[in-house]
Amino acid sequence: MIIGLTYDLRSDYAKLGYGEEDIAEFDSEETISAIEDTIKSLGYKTVRIGNVFSLCQRLAAGGKWDLVFNIAEGLAGRSREAQVPAILEAYKIPYTMSDPLVCAMTLDKAMTKRVLLSAGLATPKFAVVESAKDIAGVSLKYPLFAKPLAEGTGKGIDGNSRIENPEQLRIICEQLLEKFRQPVLVEEFLCGREFTTAILGSGKDAYVLGTMEIKMRKQSDGNIYSYDAKERCEQLIDYIPFNEKPLADKITALALESYRVLQCRDTGRVDIRCDAEGRPCFIEINPLPGLHPAHSDLPMIATQQGMSYKELIGSIINSAVKRLPAIPVLAGAAGV
Repeated sequence: MIIGLTYDLRSDYAKLGYGEEDIAEFDSEETISAIEDTIKSLGYKTVRIGNVFSLCQRLAAGGKWDLVFNIAEGLAGRSREAQVPAILEAYKIPYTMSDPLVCAMTLDKAMTKRVLLSAGLATPKFAVVESAKDIAGVSLKYPLFAKPLAEGTGKGIDGNSRIENPEQLRIICEQLLEKFRQPVLVEEFLCGREFTTAILGSGKDAYVLGTMEIKMRKQSDGNIYSYDAKERCEQLIDYIPFNEKPLADKITALALESYRVLQCRDTGRVDIRCDAEGRPCFIEINPLPGLHPAHSDLPMIATQQGMSYKELIGSIINSAVKRLPAIPVLAGAAGV
């Protein structure tokens, strides 16, 4: 069985002149090598495909793989994470992770929240600012929190993201609109504890692997889990395994139900924050979580739960392989 790897390599885009923040969501050579070496250790053959442009070239030349291990984030547009899976579906090539609908929907934070609200799940009240004229119409309870509608890795989030009054809201929204050229999501600020929960599997087989609490070691960017804090997490953040009941059970239930309602597949990570009453609320979901063995949240949670990196990658592949009954699942990987 041959597994192709689709991904966005930071160095590829850096050579084209893109800045550090532009490519913050993309992967390092270290991450891609770790994934490839692990897939090989599971008994599969691998082919590095690369980004969406390389994928198109390979397909046009007749390329074909039994399965594609996809972690490509895409470069442009709010549906950029859906580009690779959509192309693979057009060529009837199976792949890991969520499908184009899920990848497009979950990158748009407002669309995601609307779907979850329709299912009765807790998430902060919000408004979408598409242009400067929308700012005056925001009718939410202060303090607020503002961030780009369709970004990841904390992009656009810093100490100014917490907003205390209408004038600050105007200033920050105008700055974000200008810098990111996309709408701004404005939410009622949640002052409670912050968590991230890892999930494996698909549909009824999905289960919570574990949860980490995210704690700032010292005041930085207003004690907000910002872009800078994520880039310097080793110096600024403590990631603590979280099992305090009954709160841990409530977080697990919210994360798993959100994952299932949104129809994510194979793996994902749900970010949750508590309100002033300690009630867990959905913040956002990542259907293409980072997979650096030591620094990404999903592998960190796996390690805390006693799951090796090899077992983690094997579980993701085996979950995808279950959609392909003609291909046997390897008995040596997790989740079998």
